[in-house]
Amino acid sequence: MPRPAWLAEPGKHQYESWSVPREYISEAYDDAVRLAISDQEEAGLDIVTDGEQRRRHYIWGFLEGLTGIDTTNLGKKQTRGGRYRKDPIDVPRIVSQVTRPHPVLVHGLRFTKAHTRKPVKVTLPGPMTIVDSVLDEYYGENKRTLARRFAEILNAEARDLAAAGADVIQFDEPCFNIYLEDVAEWGIAMLERCVEGVNTTTAVHICYGYGIPVTLAWKLRNRDWGQYRVLLPLLAGTRIDQVSVECAASGVDVAVISALKGKDVLLGVIDVGTDEVETPALVASRLRRALPYVRPEHLFPCTDCGMVPRPRAVARGKMRALVQGAAIVRKEM
Repeated sequence: MPRPAWLAEPGKHQYESWSVPREYISEAYDDAVRLAISDQEEAGLDIVTDGEQRRRHYIWGFLEGLTGIDTTNLGKKQTRGGRYRKDPIDVPRIVSQVTRPHPVLVHGLRFTKAHTRKPVKVTLPGPMTIVDSVLDEYYGENKRTLARRFAEILNAEARDLAAAGADVIQFDEPCFNIYLEDVAEWGIAMLERCVEGVNTTTAVHICYGYGIPVTLAWKLRNRDWGQYRVLLPLLAGTRIDQVSVECAASGVDVAVISALKGKDVLLGVIDVGTDEVETPALVASRLRRALPYVRPEHLFPCTDCGMVPRPRAVARGKMRALVQGAAIVRKEM
């Protein structure tokens, strides 16, 4: 979710530092999380998160809790297969042994659970996406071996989160729809490793990126939306309980979700790349298109991706539209 301007300057959500002095940052995080929970509850969401208010980026925020990764002195690397940018970008560097000395997100989860009676979801970056987002200057390993290291760490974190009461643990793997061969060869196996022994609902989120200019420009040019036809049958055979897909702003044929029979489908019906707030009627129409392909009890309306690039008022409006659109369809049924 978007952050208050006093926590982080709007428009600099990706990697910039916080606006609040370090001695006050813990209190600021708590206040921002309270606001995020309040916004979600007022909108009527059934499952809430902390809005990722404690993380300056959905990947870096987790990596900063590990040893051996430098998120200050950055390296250069082409990421996402050059899909969105051909030139290398700044990425964290692996400079020594990567370990998880303590749980990274459990404290935040406990705070969130203490301030809501709703089920709480926690999100983690998936191992393939982490590997694509860091520069390995220490291990010198291939992607599969390095992903295995992170899968082990993520599994330990997920187990701790489940033990602390997380109702849903979601792994964000946008790289799944870019490196299709790697997904089949080792990506699915690494995702499975992440959820071994995790005794709560698990999910994987696969989208076409945040609603930021470079991603939106690629979506306008793109004509091939066939990635889900490859990925969803692979995910159908995993232990993952829920699969989150982008269907509002993408050109994906919603019929592909039929491959996920028996899984919960978290259907993206809110476009996170525009400030235009959907009408409840539009949300309802997007949900109706999915109903021939998924049983209603397995259909979870959601946003395409995170709303951090959007103004806070827009995010609140989009959440309300999501809830109201779902209510229209429920009433019809």
